[in-house]
Amino acid sequence: MSLVFAAPDPEAVPVHVIEQDGLEGWLAAQPDHVANWVIANGFTAALGSSCLVPSETSRIAVVLAGYGTAKARSRGRFHLAAIAMSLPKGIYRLEGLTEDRVEEEALGWLLAGYAFDRYRSQKPAVAQLVAPEGVQALRAEAIVAGEVLTRDLINTPASDMGPADLEAACADLASNFGAEMAVIRGEALLEQNFPMIHTVGRAADQAPRLIDMHWGNTGPTLTLVGKGVCYDTGGLNLKPGASMGLMKKDMGGAATVLGLAHMIMALELPIQLQVLIPAVENAVSSNAYRPGDILTARNGLTVEINNTDAEGRLVLADALAFAAEDTPDLMISMATLTGAARVAVGPDLSPYYCDDASFVGALESAANKVADPVWRMPFHTPYEAMIEPGIADLDNAPKGGFAGSVTAALFLRRFAGDTPYAHFDIYGWNPAPAPARPKGGVGMGARALLEALPEMLKL
Repeated sequence: MSLVFAAPDPEAVPVHVIEQDGLEGWLAAQPDHVANWVIANGFTAALGSSCLVPSETSRIAVVLAGYGTAKARSRGRFHLAAIAMSLPKGIYRLEGLTEDRVEEEALGWLLAGYAFDRYRSQKPAVAQLVAPEGVQALRAEAIVAGEVLTRDLINTPASDMGPADLEAACADLASNFGAEMAVIRGEALLEQNFPMIHTVGRAADQAPRLIDMHWGNTGPTLTLVGKGVCYDTGGLNLKPGASMGLMKKDMGGAATVLGLAHMIMALELPIQLQVLIPAVENAVSSNAYRPGDILTARNGLTVEINNTDAEGRLVLADALAFAAEDTPDLMISMATLTGAARVAVGPDLSPYYCDDASFVGALESAANKVADPVWRMPFHTPYEAMIEPGIADLDNAPKGGFAGSVTAALFLRRFAGDTPYAHFDIYGWNPAPAPARPKGGVGMGARALLEALPEMLKL
């Protein structure tokens, strides 16, 4: 995989990026044999098209990369990654990109080198790119490494990515960056007052656990909380088979916060970072928790269980309540939490909830800059009544089917206390291949958050 930039090479093949309305002018400035070759090959500079122009020795002299029109580009991202996938092995350098597009395209080129090959050989891009002028190479490579970690964790099936395996992945990350890590497992969760994490995970063979990682000694405090449901059968409210097929990705929130943590630590941001991951499997057994049960959370709130398939908010609730006890400067949860979010915005957008105008402004600006799209959803307080069942303080699965993502976010907000808080209800899966984003696990929102953190935390 070519997941890092190539060393500068004077013989790197130039890749000229040409918009459709600029092709005629570019051709006019070329020797006749080049112009004739390009025209004969039918190259129109349409988005995603390419043309390899040979030298007199039959080597590649130059690659033309079609960049289409602004309208065509608005329908996607990482456009040059598709061209990178088609190029033969070699070292290339970009020419003709505007300053506002070069970081996105360079990152996409690197991500084209990703393939999940743990179980079968794959064919990622083999064309290496020299870091373009203006691109911070080490930063881009750190971002790619974090994204690769996220994708690998999500893509790994539950047979090899249970709670113990997720713990091991966290331990590897902590070791790589000198972070401290503590883990509370099994019955110790009850002894240390994490009752809902224990309850959700107690039916599985692998014990439930709370993974707690700390890094950094100075600066503002940031806590990332990731849903680590390594497989979700739905519990006693068993999912139908068609809905269970992708449930290896139900730890996508944990995978995404770990990828973001990798980026933060690799770039040595001046913050104090905490990562909390409640890692469980929602299984079926004689001791599985039941519909109708009432649980008491870490912060004392009681929760009526109306659907055991709404388990993610339960494990997150204990972790959020624990994190809120120290009142970090910012707390963010990420979870593959509700199908309602997918219905609302589809698989490409990262829906998030936050009432802090400064957070929202920083995130929206960053998301546009780094091509990591997000969409703000409402903490609609009048819907609080929908999560109050009467018999207990909270209902984990309100009846009626309305506003499922909103009510889940409102549920989580009850456990954040007075801490500045944002929640991401992500999908974590790319259902169809796209440039730099093969079908499978994918990080969502992490790059936007990384870009926005300096403004959010006043670094």
